[in-house]
Amino acid sequence: MRMPFRDVAAVAAAVLAPFLAALALLPLRTSVTPVNLALLLVVVVVAVSALGNRWAGALAALSAVAWFDFFHTEPYQSFDIRDRADVETAVLLLLVGLAVSQLAARARVMRSAAGTDAEHLERLHRTIRLMRSGGRTTPELIDRVRLELVDVLELRECRFTVAVEPAGSPPPRLQADGSVRVEGWIWDLDRQGWPDGEIELQAVAAGRVLGRFLMTPVPGAVPVPVEARLVAVDLAGLVAVVLDGAERLPQAGDPEHGTSRLGVDV
Repeated sequence: MRMPFRDVAAVAAAVLAPFLAALALLPLRTSVTPVNLALLLVVVVVAVSALGNRWAGALAALSAVAWFDFFHTEPYQSFDIRDRADVETAVLLLLVGLAVSQLAARARVMRSAAGTDAEHLERLHRTIRLMRSGGRTTPELIDRVRLELVDVLELRECRFTVAVEPAGSPPPRLQADGSVRVEGWIWDLDRQGWPDGEIELQAVAAGRVLGRFLMTPVPGAVPVPVEARLVAVDLAGLVAVVLDGAERLPQAGDPEHGTSRLGVDV
């Protein structure tokens, strides 16, 4: 498996950035205390951690200690440390660098998660606004949700059918809690990945199945987090609400106009 470019860049920065920073600080070696020089190197560790991940941050901390020792402790241009104070400074640099790298990496993950949550919320708001505007027909709304499902679940393709009973054995089903059930037992998505073939997502309103999205994941793709799967369930539920309302409107209208049944295949 190829390492993502961002991780490759972070590892390269973890190795090179502390070296370049320690080299740039050489003119200050005689006028700035080793402790202050170590603090400046911690800033580099934080920057690398914010760019990459916690492992890149840890590597940057080790690199910072090594080059601090090489350039800024006696004997210079050597990885030997003889002064006890320099040893303590190097150890503190390592501990602080490791701790700060973990905090910076965690903050980056939390920012990413917050951005993803906001994106999911916008998907739901966008679909609800489309429903309320009345500017789209039911087939157009279903197609819009189908495309949203392809995006949020990172699918290869997705189709919709109003047939609520599948022919033959039931396909794997994405449940309301974000899990996948395969013929009566829970599928371990984290360990096994997506099941082969199509996976159904039922559009349910008022306890009734009004249609099904049949989704085909990308072969070998890692399943998206459960938060994304729950958004998919909510999107299917919005379609079910529209279909349920479309069925009820003719029944509540003038009997002279008769009744009709909506059926849409996308």
